[in-house]
Amino acid sequence: MLWTQFLKHNPANPAWPDRDRFILSAGHGSMLLYSLLHLTGYDLPLEELKNFRQWGSRTPGHPEHGLAPGVEVTTGPLGQGFATGVGMAIAERFLAAHFNRPGHTIVDHFTYAIVSDGDLMEGVSHEAASLAGHLRLGKLIYLYDDNDISIEGSTDLTFTEDVGARFQAYGWHVQHVDGYDLKAIADAIRAAQAETTRPSLIIARTHIGFGSPHKQDTAEVHGSPLGEEEVRLTKQNLGWPVEPPFFIPDQALAHFRQAVERGRAWEAEWQKRFKAYAAAYPDLAAEWQMVMSGELPPGWDADLPRFKVEDGPLATRVASGKVLNALAPHLPTLIGGSADLAPSNKTYLNGLGDFEAETPHGRNLHFGVREHAMGAILNGLALHGGVIPYGGTFLVFSDYMRPAIRLAAMMELPVIYVFTHDSIGIGEDGPTHQPIEQLAALRAIPGLTVIRPADANETVEAWRVALTHRDGPVALALTRQKLPTLDRARLASADGLARGAYILAEAENGQPEVIIIATGSEVHVALAAQELLAQRGVAARVVNMPSWELFERQPRDYRHAVLPPAITARLAVEAGVAQGWHRYVGPAGDVVSIERFGASAPYKVLWEKFGFTAENVATRALALLGQT
Repeated sequence: MLWTQFLKHNPANPAWPDRDRFILSAGHGSMLLYSLLHLTGYDLPLEELKNFRQWGSRTPGHPEHGLAPGVEVTTGPLGQGFATGVGMAIAERFLAAHFNRPGHTIVDHFTYAIVSDGDLMEGVSHEAASLAGHLRLGKLIYLYDDNDISIEGSTDLTFTEDVGARFQAYGWHVQHVDGYDLKAIADAIRAAQAETTRPSLIIARTHIGFGSPHKQDTAEVHGSPLGEEEVRLTKQNLGWPVEPPFFIPDQALAHFRQAVERGRAWEAEWQKRFKAYAAAYPDLAAEWQMVMSGELPPGWDADLPRFKVEDGPLATRVASGKVLNALAPHLPTLIGGSADLAPSNKTYLNGLGDFEAETPHGRNLHFGVREHAMGAILNGLALHGGVIPYGGTFLVFSDYMRPAIRLAAMMELPVIYVFTHDSIGIGEDGPTHQPIEQLAALRAIPGLTVIRPADANETVEAWRVALTHRDGPVALALTRQKLPTLDRARLASADGLARGAYILAEAENGQPEVIIIATGSEVHVALAAQELLAQRGVAARVVNMPSWELFERQPRDYRHAVLPPAITARLAVEAGVAQGWHRYVGPAGDVVSIERFGASAPYKVLWEKFGFTAENVATRALALLGQT
């Protein structure tokens, strides 16, 4: 019903920007989506459906964005699709406020999803639903497949609340329908479309395994094939031909394929409107085409700050806030915020307003204390297109966002995470808030670029990398405590950050005996240790390695120039677990790290107690050379 009578889409151009977005949040039902894509004329041949879940197919067990055309979101981890859709609806609302003009509407579409019992049990959906209700996202319409069955059996085992009442309390428009009454479904969708001030949940009562004589309404059909015999009996029970398999009646195919002509007409009408819009507002039209292509405007980095040594120490989180506010006037669809931590994360765009129901043009998102939802909503913003999304919280709370970060990396989305309070340097808040294993955990995610700048100017370069890196998310790890601005007159330029690692300070004679590798706030400790070693007659090279991932993308010759294989005395210094560092220090190297949780004390005390002092680093380096 949704796909044949309501969904505005063009199978011939799945990327048409004003299409309705559809999310199968219940991603385990992926064949439903693949079937609809094939039937409505997308480039997904029947052979791909026959190759379901096999090596090299475009029809994996859960929908994957980028494989089959028309799959808007990678789903499977329950609740993520639900929350991602909220991000898409926010993007639609924001872009409509930014670009539409009286008599000229170029952004006007809905976000739909099919959600399941499991989606509505997961906590991320609760957070996202609460925020969607607060923001009054009227173009968000979800259909809830309410079949009362999960893998372990009846949902009554654990899930007995009144879901409709819960969503009404969130501020949603709620309707109940029979999932097999097509007229009732159509009426409910129309009513949801007409409800402009509340997101909508249509609760459709259904039967899992409908038509199966022996498995309908049982957990047996939830995640397992019916089996050859039960398939035969189900087809007979439904009055469907047993043979051939994959049978599509000509009349049914013709009905579904009407979507091709409807989609062509919808897009043609939109193109006509856009042409008139471009004639009336040429500058806005050019901006639209630029942001939808993901390009950055000329001169976007013209006003990036440069920090001087004489200006004094500055926390990299503060430097990041200054960079953000320098960028914002040049990037009109840069939008983001924080999980109730903007004053600490320095993520607020001054003078650019808050995104709220009454002010949809505002560029500051207030996610509330909802890191789980924030991560998924950022994915939805990026997937929608046209915006540059960022979100901030403390580094330790990246744990709450990990499922969404993982999906962002899987989908290669250009999302930017601003993770501040990146070490024991947070001080008195203690071990619950001091990240120890989080850097290693983030670096373990394939496709995520983690950057830990050493000073204010490296923070500028980190943002430059984040904004130009288009094929995956970037996480910035920033300090709470102030750091000295490095004297680039005697040290290497901060633009070395783009290569992931670079020789910050060479040994005086250019022939290092030991290499000290450091990141972030520990770089200053490494530099001080280099001076102590020089007093002992030991030549040390200091390598600043803000990003493993960027370094690994460099040519082999460059990597060997920075870390010559012949120099095996290597010491890494980072206020976190040592996990992963041995790939750079090697079997003969060592790591100054933290292998326990932190403690509550002033950060300078913690720095000393945990061994992040120039004296200890120098001592550990000497030990590698067999000296005491």
